[in-house]
Amino acid sequence: MKLKVRVIEARNLPAMDLNGLSDPYVRLHLGKYKFKTKVVKKSLNPCWDEEFSFKVDDLSEELSVSVLDEDKYFSDDFLGQVKVPVSQVLESDNMTLGAAWFALQPKSKKSKSRDCGDIRLTISLSQNNNFSGELRTMPQSHHDDREVQIEKTTDVHRDSASLSSDLSPRSSTSLEGVGSTPAMEENLNSTSFLERLVQIFFGKNGEDSSISSRDLDLKNSSEIPVEPVISDKKSDEFSSHSTFDEAIKSMESRDDGGEMPGNLPGGVLLDQSYVVSPSELNSLLFSDSSKFWRSLAEVQGTTELEEGPWQFENSGERLKRVVTYLKAASKLVKAVRATEEQMYLKANGKEYALLVVVSTPDVPYGSYFRTELLFCIMPGPELPSEDLSSRLVISWRMNFLQSTMMKSMIENGARQGLKDNYSDFADLLSKNVKMVDPKDLLSGKEQILASLQVEEVSDWKLAVRYFGNFTVVITILLVVYVSVHILLANPSTIQGLEFVGLDLPDSIGEIIVCGILVLQGKRVLDMIACFLQARVQRGSDHGVKAQGDGWLLTVALIEGTSLAAVDSTGFSDPYVVFSCNGRTKTSSIKFQILDPQWNEIFEFDAMDDPPSTMSVEVFDFDGPFDEAKSLGHAEVNFVKSNLSDLADVWIPLQGKLAQACQSKLHLRVFLNNTRGTEIVKDYLTKVEKEVGKKINVRSPQTNSTFQKLFGLPPEEFLINDFTCHLKRKMPMQGRLFLSPRIIGFYANLFGNKTKFFFLWEDIEDIQVIPPSLASVGSPSLMIILRRGRGMDARHGAKKMDEEGRLKFHFQSFVSFQVANRTIMALWKAKSLSPEQKVQIVEEESDAKILQTEDGGSFLEIEDSMIEVFSSVIPIQTNSVMELFGGGDLEKKVMTKVGCVDYSCERWEAVKPDVYQRQICYKFDKKVSRYGGEVTSTQQKSPLPDQSGWVVEEVMTLEGVPLGEYFNLQLRYQVEDFASRLKCNVQVFLGIAWLKSTTHQKRIRKNIVSNLSKRLKEMFSLIEKELASGK
Repeated sequence: MKLKVRVIEARNLPAMDLNGLSDPYVRLHLGKYKFKTKVVKKSLNPCWDEEFSFKVDDLSEELSVSVLDEDKYFSDDFLGQVKVPVSQVLESDNMTLGAAWFALQPKSKKSKSRDCGDIRLTISLSQNNNFSGELRTMPQSHHDDREVQIEKTTDVHRDSASLSSDLSPRSSTSLEGVGSTPAMEENLNSTSFLERLVQIFFGKNGEDSSISSRDLDLKNSSEIPVEPVISDKKSDEFSSHSTFDEAIKSMESRDDGGEMPGNLPGGVLLDQSYVVSPSELNSLLFSDSSKFWRSLAEVQGTTELEEGPWQFENSGERLKRVVTYLKAASKLVKAVRATEEQMYLKANGKEYALLVVVSTPDVPYGSYFRTELLFCIMPGPELPSEDLSSRLVISWRMNFLQSTMMKSMIENGARQGLKDNYSDFADLLSKNVKMVDPKDLLSGKEQILASLQVEEVSDWKLAVRYFGNFTVVITILLVVYVSVHILLANPSTIQGLEFVGLDLPDSIGEIIVCGILVLQGKRVLDMIACFLQARVQRGSDHGVKAQGDGWLLTVALIEGTSLAAVDSTGFSDPYVVFSCNGRTKTSSIKFQILDPQWNEIFEFDAMDDPPSTMSVEVFDFDGPFDEAKSLGHAEVNFVKSNLSDLADVWIPLQGKLAQACQSKLHLRVFLNNTRGTEIVKDYLTKVEKEVGKKINVRSPQTNSTFQKLFGLPPEEFLINDFTCHLKRKMPMQGRLFLSPRIIGFYANLFGNKTKFFFLWEDIEDIQVIPPSLASVGSPSLMIILRRGRGMDARHGAKKMDEEGRLKFHFQSFVSFQVANRTIMALWKAKSLSPEQKVQIVEEESDAKILQTEDGGSFLEIEDSMIEVFSSVIPIQTNSVMELFGGGDLEKKVMTKVGCVDYSCERWEAVKPDVYQRQICYKFDKKVSRYGGEVTSTQQKSPLPDQSGWVVEEVMTLEGVPLGEYFNLQLRYQVEDFASRLKCNVQVFLGIAWLKSTTHQKRIRKNIVSNLSKRLKEMFSLIEKELASGK
């Protein structure tokens, strides 16, 4: 029986491409036979109207119809599928389903709610078995662009399929009657019968008998008078006599000028520049005569390396070869055979992109995944020696063909193996080709900037360009005309209200002429004032170096193209304003031009904080007192951009005028850190003062992982991270990452990853939401972004308010106080203006001066403190003060009273005879069943009569119920008693309430009771320790 399927159209398909569309095609599969339709570009409602025929061997089979989106570089995306049993068609009226819409279903059962669209099909069954003839009647596009893929279970089906696929309609020979020849039908039927006999008697060993069956088929088919058919398959291969260079030149001639593919999401294995041209580096790595891979195989112990010839496929669109080798055994994995399919995606003489798909079916779960590598070779940076350079970027990803619980383990193992392999790759390549020295890059930057020369134009030429317009010319003509009229006209007689020296207009026409002359004169005077003011404004910083150490930003404004014309003359007077971290630079004004050339350099003085963005806005100059009109604006994002890409970049301008004219600016942006790793330590020290807790410098491996997780540039470093819940419809546990420029969230729940970040400058407000039942008794942080900002992180927001602001909710922090203080400190550091920061610093310094003046206490509630401990200890005062000395005795005693992970800093002098330090520890379960963390600041000073010491302490509790409602303030007074062999110890307690609560009495009673017991135990232990040490 024969099954006919007509694929008519589809509707409401999901968009898979960045342009909001898809490139859909249909793949049909029944038993051993597969077909494909043509690809409809950029459509969500495609129309195919193509018919296919299948031979039905088993009525229990299902017709599978899958819709996919064609991907130019990587594996095609799945859109939806529908399965129709053949028995359903058989049981229908007239064995046909007619033209009907079928709902497409997702591949995974977990995604049933996803709308995949619909497809319209016509399916029917017939008794005609002339399968070969139907293949011949397919449309020409099917023979040219689509292969008939048939499984290799039987040789007869393979031969018949190859025969039908080779019968190309482009051949001039007539092929009619081939499918309906009686000898052919008898041959196919007899072969099928012999096959069944072989399967019955020989079972799986029927492959041995397939030779005789095939020979029989060939003998029978040789009797059929079929005219020779010329196959076009040879056109997809370049001759063995052709060279690799000729094949590459052929690809270059067919290049359509498309962009290079982006890096694969697995990460970058190598990003290095070499002193060699891109074409030479490409030949070194991938030409047939290259010995590089064999040398690498010797280094890594790889054997049986076989490199196949390069061949064209898809009508010469892709250049491809196959490489096989036996990977050397390791401690954990035996020797593994691997197959690489290397395929050029792009080659234009300057840029090369090559995709490598590695399959290792012999490893555990090897059939579940493929490893994909992307080699990108592009022009490198300009060198002072004027030698050509190239940049090689190798990225990777894992392409899982089937889902498996071992996915993360497989990815981690592959990541480590690839790092080791391409470390050897980089070492070997550096021995064959010289790497670009970073010092040369720096001098290259200096050379690039030095090569920029401002176009010197005389003031006369500018004046002619600026004043050479219709308004000025008409005004001059009117002035000349009126002047000539005055010389030729006779003096008029005095009449009306005129008198000697006052000549009034005598008619309405004269009034109009006078008004026109005044208006024209005013316009010309305004233009003269505008011109003089513009000549005063000079914007270049040529030869002026930035001052200070830190983050140095250098911007070179080269040119602009297609700027909007806003003047009546059809031109504009553009100038550019750059703003970064509260600092502004302004370019010079270019007169009456739409494609200005600036060649100006702007140096921003050193910044302590790394810049996140730089705003760029182009204005039209209308005079010193008129409001400038914006011609377009743009934003340079240093977090999302690679600094090497910003070294020479064209930036499209945004705005109605700019987008209508497709305006662009040509910039060269350089950002350098002159203090190296010291700037990281200084930044963390500054944050520590704001937070009140020590922050450790993260390791390079941790920073590298953080950068790869969010795709950040290498200069970004991690400050802190917190475990919390992201509250959307349902809370999702993950980690909140903080760095100098971003705040990011990452969660991985059963393989479903949620990842986003936004800039600190995007935040408009941060609010603390009190604990509630929904937040599991924990305070929450609500972060509100500015309008229109952070749209890339929209999927993580709980909601968007009426003003278009995204709101993010984070809750269930392990240590809410530390997280809140850290986030607020980083946000204020990035969002406040320099004037606000200076004001805050001045206020804080004034407060400190008033606070420490005349030896005053730094406790806020000293007057309301109560005594919680008092005792006379038979130990000298200096010995008791060892409890605050930071030595082994202090740590031993504090550990015994329930302080876990006790750490303290050294005493530092804040003023004469006044010392300060910080302490951090956690509560043992016997002290508090909730655990909790304590951060405190201590300050000690001698008593006025020098008979003892006073130690004052401000203690913050975290991770305990209602700990954020109060601070504890303690005052220890240790002084000599009677003889100097004893001392009197008094401890006073005060509670500073940060929030009001109805449980104040209960909390105060609990704190006083527990603290009294703890102090009694603490001083008892120190008495025993000192007594035993005598």
